[in-house]
Amino acid sequence: MLVRIHPETPDPRQMKKVIQVLQDGGVIIYPTDGVYAFGCDIYKSKAVERIAQFKGIKPEKADFSFIFDELSSITEFARPVGTPVYKLLKQCLPGPYTFILSANNQVPKLFKNNKRTIGIRIPDNNISRLIVKELGNPIMSASVHDEDEILEYTTDPELIHERYKDRVDLVVDGGYGALIPSTVIDCSQGFPELVRQGAGEVDID
Repeated sequence: MLVRIHPETPDPRQMKKVIQVLQDGGVIIYPTDGVYAFGCDIYKSKAVERIAQFKGIKPEKADFSFIFDELSSITEFARPVGTPVYKLLKQCLPGPYTFILSANNQVPKLFKNNKRTIGIRIPDNNISRLIVKELGNPIMSASVHDEDEILEYTTDPELIHERYKDRVDLVVDGGYGALIPSTVIDCSQGFPELVRQGAGEVDID
């Protein structure tokens, strides 16, 4: 299913279709402020497994990001951060950044492993944040593109739908996506360390 949603004025009826698919344990492809991404409800383990299969990895080994709609929500899954890290989060989010934080006890329970970190994102994209807000909890996220293979289909939602329509339950057409993934910053040790320079500019020296 391909659902077109205007990024500035999302249609509530179309949004309801997206939320229903997630609540039913489905996998979607949706726009972020970078590349398009696979997404599912973090509490739907079968959907998480499907995304892991798309990426060719085992679910317990996956380093997928959690998508939040606001900064205050991350405390449910991440351990408290110090003032410098919090200031950096507040400065950069919403935006094209993935922050790796120390996970609290909820994350290992969720994935039935000993995962100690969590990747968090709050995209500067109305559709993705509204999905999370209306669902009522974060969504699991993994970029559609492969790191070594940037192709046109990863930016055009109609081509994405053509490629993945038999593998996912719904594709959200929120306009053309970007080619550059998020900037990844590891703050799990209490200080920021640049892991990958992407779309977000950052000065952490």
